[in-house]
Amino acid sequence: MTTLRRLLVGLALLLTAACSSGGEKADRAEPTPTRTPSAVADPTPSESASASVSPGISTPTHRPKPSAPSRSPDRTPATTAAPAGAGFPDAGNTGPRVRLKPRATGNMSVTTDGAVIRGQDITGSLDVYANNVTVIDSRITSTNWWGINLRPGYRGLRVLHTTITAVPGKGPDNGGVDYAVSNMGSSSIEVGWCDISVFGNALSMGQGNLHDNYVHGLVPFRNNGGEWQHTDAVISGGGSNGTLVIRHNTLLNPVPVDQGASAAVGLFADTGHVSNTVIDGNLLAGGAYALYGGGDGATGITVTNNVFSTRYHRYSGVYGAVTAWNAGGAGNVWRGNRFSDGTPITPEPAG
Repeated sequence: MTTLRRLLVGLALLLTAACSSGGEKADRAEPTPTRTPSAVADPTPSESASASVSPGISTPTHRPKPSAPSRSPDRTPATTAAPAGAGFPDAGNTGPRVRLKPRATGNMSVTTDGAVIRGQDITGSLDVYANNVTVIDSRITSTNWWGINLRPGYRGLRVLHTTITAVPGKGPDNGGVDYAVSNMGSSSIEVGWCDISVFGNALSMGQGNLHDNYVHGLVPFRNNGGEWQHTDAVISGGGSNGTLVIRHNTLLNPVPVDQGASAAVGLFADTGHVSNTVIDGNLLAGGAYALYGGGDGATGITVTNNVFSTRYHRYSGVYGAVTAWNAGGAGNVWRGNRFSDGTPITPEPAG
């Protein structure tokens, strides 16, 4: 009996030791986490790092459709009145719209009706002896009397989205160059969205449709007679039976008056009375007077909604904004013209 008890006690001790050892192993074991489907789908930190996402910028899973840029006052800088030149043609919205192909042609005569000159960078001038010629998206760099000249008896010239300039000191008029576009033809021509500089008288014609052009940087020179060449951004000599429309252009004449400056727009009765002319919505500056209005015999002259800039002179021109305005001429209208600060302009009578 004693021996049996001893055996039972020993067996109990062995069982107790075994249970105690198993309990220690269970206490040290790491619990296995339960991963929900959402936890499995979450990216690890290395997966969520991306060069296209900047710190501090949230990137929602469902991106809303982009809306138009906000123009709320809190995102727009406070400004005063728009500059006087705002909305008028300049170097940014005139001239060619395409890449140009250089052509050292020298002075060229165009003799084919309906010819189209497009995308050309021409070193030379164009003398047009044809009808319905179009010059578009090109550049003319002249050392001749003119950049483009429509000869008598021809019609239908169009010059659009083109730069017309010259090389100062290289022209035939004692180094000067006279006309960017000259209309000697039998009908109106169109000149639009052009960037024009250097020539003494940039746009020379009694009939035409001149719109959305940027005329600037006229260069003074002494002509072959030894006198300072008179300079004008637009000039008409009168005597035309057609209509001249000058609308929404920037017409600047920075030439000093003692070096020949006449006007930004000069309507002169050199070859007959000036008539049938519309001058509307332009930015004018420079000259002895910014506008010569045609004189005593002028009729059918409409001058409306023009801004006379004071960028060169206090009164737009050296001596004033306008002269030679025939207020009593049949069909003459003066309305809505003002200085760049908004001050209305009332012309003095011609004479």
